[in-house]
Amino acid sequence: MTTQWRDDPRFPEARIHETSYVDDPTNIGRGTVIWHFCHVLSGVSIGKNCSIGQNVMIGPNVTIGNGCKIQNNVSVYQGVVLEDDVFCGPSCVFTNVVNPRAFVSRKAEFKTTRVKRGATIGANATVICGQTIGAYAFIAAGAVVTKNVPNFALVAGLPARRIGWMSRTGERLGSDLVCPRDGSRYRETPDGLLEEIGLTSS
Repeated sequence: MTTQWRDDPRFPEARIHETSYVDDPTNIGRGTVIWHFCHVLSGVSIGKNCSIGQNVMIGPNVTIGNGCKIQNNVSVYQGVVLEDDVFCGPSCVFTNVVNPRAFVSRKAEFKTTRVKRGATIGANATVICGQTIGAYAFIAAGAVVTKNVPNFALVAGLPARRIGWMSRTGERLGSDLVCPRDGSRYRETPDGLLEEIGLTSS
């Protein structure tokens, strides 16, 4: 069966499936694809060359950077900011209130969750609101993030704890802290963080 794209003059350089809805006002960048059964609410800004999977809800008032990939069945609520090149695995969960009650309005209490450039959130992981996930961090499938995650950290478990380091290209680093994919080198800082220091000499 042929995929049917919506002819939407608001976003001539994006592709939006006919079963998806985009409210006004919204910005969608060139080359972005929005697949089946999505709803993009008002005030949302989506960058260039993003892929929004099936049954995704975004907004309102959410900012998504360039090159992001959001897999199926994800809701990106108000208060969440995705920087460039973030990967959100299927059915991962964001919250925006720490202590919700169905009968108490907490819309004035939404907390900001920032996911920095190049980070990966695995399938079925949960990110409790108010945290910052560092650049190129990797959240394992099913993890529950309850505190800030450093750049390049690999975290897993409930609650999520750091179990290693990941390179910029998504490879787990060994004790030599050299990426097996591209040869980039890293070092641990005195305060227990990781920084990239360049490529190995050829």
